[in-house]
Amino acid sequence: MRGIIPAEPDFGKRGTFAIFISPWLAVWSITKVISHKRSSRHPGSNMVETTTTTGNGQAAELELTILMPCLNEAETLATCIRKALGYLARSGVSGEVLIADNGSSDGSQEIARSLGARVIDVPEKGYGAALIAGIAGAQGRYVIMGDSDDSYDFSALDPFITKLRDGYDLVMGNRFKGGIAPGAMPPLHRYLGNPVLSTIGRVFFGGPIRDFHCGLRGFSRAAIAALDLRAPGMEFASEMVVKATMRGLRITEVPTTLSPDGRSRPPHLRSWRDGWRHLRFLLIFCPRWLFLYPGAVLFTLGALAMAALLAGPLRLGGITLDVHSLLYASGAVVMGFQAVQFWVFARAYGAVTGLLPEPQNLSRFGLEAALVVAGVLLLLGLGLGFVAVAQWGTRDFGALAGGNVMRLAIASVTAMLLGLQLAFGAFFLALLGMMRPAPRS
Repeated sequence: MRGIIPAEPDFGKRGTFAIFISPWLAVWSITKVISHKRSSRHPGSNMVETTTTTGNGQAAELELTILMPCLNEAETLATCIRKALGYLARSGVSGEVLIADNGSSDGSQEIARSLGARVIDVPEKGYGAALIAGIAGAQGRYVIMGDSDDSYDFSALDPFITKLRDGYDLVMGNRFKGGIAPGAMPPLHRYLGNPVLSTIGRVFFGGPIRDFHCGLRGFSRAAIAALDLRAPGMEFASEMVVKATMRGLRITEVPTTLSPDGRSRPPHLRSWRDGWRHLRFLLIFCPRWLFLYPGAVLFTLGALAMAALLAGPLRLGGITLDVHSLLYASGAVVMGFQAVQFWVFARAYGAVTGLLPEPQNLSRFGLEAALVVAGVLLLLGLGLGFVAVAQWGTRDFGALAGGNVMRLAIASVTAMLLGLQLAFGAFFLALLGMMRPAPRS
């Protein structure tokens, strides 16, 4: 029973007030208990009470919730629930089995309830949406989640519990270490998708995880809830690992097995679509690799090419690079600068939203300093433009032969573009800074 009579407040010497108010507190508490009983009998409720009470009448938190997302898994759900309940009984861990149902139409909900599992209905479609709702509804201190297709062994969860009790916030299963049974994972996933995406994740974000997309994983419910996970689709698996790594949570891996699922229908996973969604998520959450590194390379190569071509044509073997190549080099400088600027914007926005730490190196340069540099670039561009017009004037503003004036014009436009971009970008960063929430006292 969750209706717990609040402890009587300590009023010190004001005993008369305490005597007066105590009966009203008792009436209020009894009313809450009766209200709770009525709500628990509501015909639309799918909640099964699993909370226990301690000797002093306070609600005791379960240690473990075994969470399974479900969408039409009637063929395998019962097997998974029996294994999970069997593990709880054998290990002595106080826990529950929670099914986050995503709108099953094959009777999966009734199967789960008949076996003693708790079911919550999740109207928003998607693997991630189901798990987000399940984590929010879990009653255990720890959560171990896994697919309900009988590909993971819910009777062998001891390694996860051990690591969670040791203080780890996220414990990932590693199927490549534990063993992948024949036919359990398509070759495309086993030799290309999972290794490539896991390698990209480690390079982008660091961390020890070598199987980013293992569906069997355990975690501290409070630690993961604080990450504010939002991805509604399959990329939820990447979001959890990425955000946990970025927030500095304690993460480790344990070997786990993967067996062929017991369904007669195709899986919900779509290889290329969901693979792209994982890759897209990794890129979006790592602006350093998406913007900074490509932009820096492009800017550097363009600047070097411009420096070599501003003086005149450049011969490389049998190839002559002239003013047309200079124009493309100018484009590389501008595009590279834009990409680097987008990295700065992304880092600043991440700091404003609390997703990323404050970028110390960037915070040293304020609006005024950026405007000074932008002004210098604009003046340089205008100066080069005046020189180009002056040289054109020596030809009586007629047709121009050769590429010297064109070189000056390209350099002038490049400098002015960079100056304007820097000035506008500095004002945009200042706007982002104004959106930063006030520090808590």
